[in-house]
Amino acid sequence: MFRLIQRLLAPAPERMPGSDADLALAALLVRVARTDHMYSIEEVERIDRILMARHGFGAHEASAMRARAETLEAEAPDTVRFTRAIKAAVALEDRLALAVALWEVALADGSRDAGEDHELRVLTGLLGLTDVESATARQRAAMP
Repeated sequence: MFRLIQRLLAPAPERMPGSDADLALAALLVRVARTDHMYSIEEVERIDRILMARHGFGAHEASAMRARAETLEAEAPDTVRFTRAIKAAVALEDRLALAVALWEVALADGSRDAGEDHELRVLTGLLGLTDVESATARQRAAMP
C-alpha cells in the first residue's frame, strides 16, 4: 500500500497498472461512503456490488478488495491530493465510470442531501470531470 501511495503522490505520477488503479478507485468509493462519518452496511454492500460488476468478482473477492481499499483510504492523503493524484494516474474513461459508482455509493442509503451533492460535485471536479458529466453520472446511478 505504501508504494502505491508514494506513486500517487509523485510530482508527475505515471499511469497506474490496472490493479493499482482499481484499488485507488475502490479506495475513493470507501472515502465517499465514509464522508458523513457513517459507513453503513448499505454502502459496504453497494461497494461490493460495484466491485463485483466492474471486475467480474465473486462476493469473497469483492470483499477482499474492499478491505484493501479501506486500508488504502485510511492511509491516503487528504481528499484533494488523493483525487488529483487519481486524476493524473487514471484514464478519463475510468474516471467517468468512477463518477457513476461514486454517486451509487452516495445514494446507497436511499437519501440525498445537499452535503452529499456538494461533496460529489467537488470530487468529480477534482477528478477532471465537468458538472454536466457529474450530473449525467448521478442520473445513471439513480436509475434502477
